Amino acid sequence: MPTVLVGTWDDGLFVVSDGYRSHELRGQLVRSVTTDGAGGALAIVDGHTLRQRDTGGSWQTIAESEFSLSSVVKVLSDIYVGTDDAQVLRLDSNGDLQRLPAFAHVPGRETWYAGTAVVDGKVVGPPLGIRSITATCNGSALLANVHVGGIPRSTDGGATWHSTIAVAEDVHEVRAHDTRSDIVIAAAATGLCISRDGGLNWSIEHEGLHATHCLAVAFVGADILISASEDPFSTHGAVYRRPLDGSGPLLPLGGGLPRWLDGTVDTNCISTLGSVVALADKGGNVYSSEDAGGRWVRISQGLPAASSLLIT
Repeated sequence: MPTVLVGTWDDGLFVVSDGYRSHELRGQLVRSVTTDGAGGALAIVDGHTLRQRDTGGSWQTIAESEFSLSSVVKVLSDIYVGTDDAQVLRLDSNGDLQRLPAFAHVPGRETWYAGTAVVDGKVVGPPLGIRSITATCNGSALLANVHVGGIPRSTDGGATWHSTIAVAEDVHEVRAHDTRSDIVIAAAATGLCISRDGGLNWSIEHEGLHATHCLAVAFVGADILISASEDPFSTHGAVYRRPLDGSGPLLPLGGGLPRWLDGTVDTNCISTLGSVVALADKGGNVYSSEDAGGRWVRISQGLPAASSLLIT
């Protein structure tokens, strides 16, 4: 069985492997767990610290910041970090996170807004921030998913940025293909977004979904996976697939995965590595497949709400 790292919003990181579960960084917020490109992981811990986990499970601090950090990606030899106030930072040679000034001047930035919802008569929702960040496999394009502000794109390492998809699509996650530099996908409140020119132009699909509010996307084999629910607070959700290069409706996953999961599968909560897939729902269940999503088993349950997953 694969080893799955499960970052949580309020109780550290859980390591799930071969029927066993261990607990690291207890009581801490662990967010945006992602690969460091060398078999380990990067993660944001308690909002202001960028940390790295090696293959043996030891953690070290890479950088600290006054900004509230929200997402991280390693692009070739560079590390970029998004913030909760919609900035992009880059780790410099001195180990400091430096703000990229041009991101404050993305065309159309004045139309961005924080996500909001009314729950029990109160307005709640995440801040205006960089919900996810990715780069094409050759490093030629960097894409930052602003919630809510579309997907600004840079082709010069963050020196300049240009708007791409419409702000109104309300994008929740963006992810680039790991071998095809032309392919980028995103999950939005309006469905599955696909770009076939490295994130410059987008098409939107939702045929086959029970609802269009999509939160997480991933690639596995020749397919796209995407999660959907009626809204961010839905008590059930589902994960769908369709061929990347084909057409037709999105189809719900089967193979032992429940048709209706326990709550949503949130941003960064689908992870793939080769033919291995793992996902976590809001109910604390983690499911895994070793054959590209054909057959599924539940490998853990009863976890706190997951913020992100990474297969190592």
